[in-house]
Amino acid sequence: MDVRRPKILNILKNKNMELIHVLNRGVDKRDIFLDDQDYFRAILDIYEFNNQDHANTVLYSFNISSLDVGRPKIPKVAKQRKVLVDILAFCLVPNHYHMLLSPRVENGVTLFMKKFNGGYAKYFNERYHRTGALFQGKYKRIILKNEAHFIHLPYYIHFNPLDLIMPEWRDGKLRNYEKAIHFLEEYRWSSHLDYAGIKNFPSITNRKLLTDFFNRQNGYKKSIKGWLRELDIGEEQRFILE
Repeated sequence: MDVRRPKILNILKNKNMELIHVLNRGVDKRDIFLDDQDYFRAILDIYEFNNQDHANTVLYSFNISSLDVGRPKIPKVAKQRKVLVDILAFCLVPNHYHMLLSPRVENGVTLFMKKFNGGYAKYFNERYHRTGALFQGKYKRIILKNEAHFIHLPYYIHFNPLDLIMPEWRDGKLRNYEKAIHFLEEYRWSSHLDYAGIKNFPSITNRKLLTDFFNRQNGYKKSIKGWLRELDIGEEQRFILE
């Protein structure tokens, strides 16, 4: 695939932006999202805890039937929030999550992750009557300093749910691309659908930077099949494990 385009790292430098890939998994590789309510709660927490002010999610009624296109019901004062980070992309799968973040304030990523991990763990432990750590230590944090890492990362994050039905995608042995694309279109717990033009959780992400990037490749949705064929998972895993 031709990936020649204006260097994203130069664009980020001009905008004084930093991109950070964060990920974490359940302790002992346990599942941390057990049903739709857990996923919806995590989405709510991602939104509410991305706030410099105190966020108290217990103030909001959490009822799946009240959701608008899968989104938690957002209060009218939402526009007044002072966000900690721009969330460019995210994905939740049963035993871990990925997010691509850009800090808006000093220590924004650290503050956001502390609030999100702590808040979601508290909810999970209360719901399932458990105690102790939910996550496998502190989240992993990778600052994007390599052009190739950036080019691959948004697709890698969004393709993670394929592990549930087609784990061979990681070994470059995927054969049924249409099945993979259909599955991703049915999987709600990521920013994939919003980038593909299907309204899902639009209030969670700031998509301008990546949308501009995807548009230089003839659009995100049109490029999915090509990236499924050519994404070098070994290269991506090397960046994650560094």
